[in-house]
Amino acid sequence: METIKQNSVRFKTNIKCGGCIATVTPYLNEAVGEGHWQVDIQDPNKVLTADTTSASSTQIKQAIEKAGYKAEPLN
Repeated sequence: METIKQNSVRFKTNIKCGGCIATVTPYLNEAVGEGHWQVDIQDPNKVLTADTTSASSTQIKQAIEKAGYKAEPLN
């Protein structure tokens, strides 16, 4: 997946493994589009970075929470 930098928002999450990513994928793909988000599960904060071009940070947070995970904005 490409590195997302411009027009992005970062969240501290509890998405911790590939199974978690598989669960949240349909929600985030619907909210921001496939390839417009990524999760660094190696980071202790499990940082999710998402492009805000097609969705607001609130919509992204709601998509994460709808999938059953927590999200706290980092920026």
